Amino acid sequence: MKSATETTTEPQSLASDLAELVKARLSLLVLSTTLVGFLLGQGRSPISWIDLSATLIGTALSACGAAALNQWWERDVDALMRRTRTRPLPAGRMHPTDALLFGIFFSVFGIACLAFVNPLAASLAAATVIVYVLIYTPLKRISSINTLVGAVPGALPPLIGWIAATGQANLPGWVLFAILWFWQMPHFLAIAWMYREEYAAAGFIFITGHDTNGGATSRQAVLYALCLLPVSLVPAFIGLNTPAYFIGALGLGAAFGALAIRFALRRTRDAARVLFFGSIIYLPLLLALLVATRRF
Repeated sequence: MKSATETTTEPQSLASDLAELVKARLSLLVLSTTLVGFLLGQGRSPISWIDLSATLIGTALSACGAAALNQWWERDVDALMRRTRTRPLPAGRMHPTDALLFGIFFSVFGIACLAFVNPLAASLAAATVIVYVLIYTPLKRISSINTLVGAVPGALPPLIGWIAATGQANLPGWVLFAILWFWQMPHFLAIAWMYREEYAAAGFIFITGHDTNGGATSRQAVLYALCLLPVSLVPAFIGLNTPAYFIGALGLGAAFGALAIRFALRRTRDAARVLFFGSIIYLPLLLALLVATRRF
């Protein structure tokens, strides 16, 4: 009979390891922001379910591929951090070559799916993979500017969805990009503060590394949260959404900004955690508001 300890150390299933390799929850977020971009872009036009399906599949696969390639690249440092050392690669449950092949296959097939819909959308998906894997990933060990760079591929999915629906990279699509870019900054700064010791021990260079009292980190979180507020209101001013959106986005942005200010005043792990959870509540509510109040 196996002991309780032996039971907990059994290898996970291939499906669960694949889900962890491709960061399934993050990929689901990518999928939702792409869907919002597409729905806003299609406006009064009938939805092309073929284009929508290809867009979602292509963007999701591209995101999965980028995540897999990121974990393949960082498998050595993932082994040094408590929060990542149980991932399939550092834990030894998956061979690095398999992860590399998964990453390449998902990325290429995802971009190909998007090319069926719109070449520009496919080009942005390719740029997402390239920036995330070849620029952001190595930059994490070189400069704290990596946070700004890493927010770019995370903000491109709604623009990809918009382009897939409209065929154009015009102002509304870039506004969606800007909303996601500014949202990511306080979101990630909260994570970086909570795990600053682990990141520093692994050799990652973030602003939190030398910010012993959290002053610089929290001030930046406040800055980006306050910048996000007016940016999030722009859809109401350019005719993308109704006045009801303005009221809702204003309330959500004010609440999110208040959480960032609370983090700046307390600068504790708990305050950072509250900001983090606030960020993952704020975004789906804002996305739902964007869709519910869009002008037809």
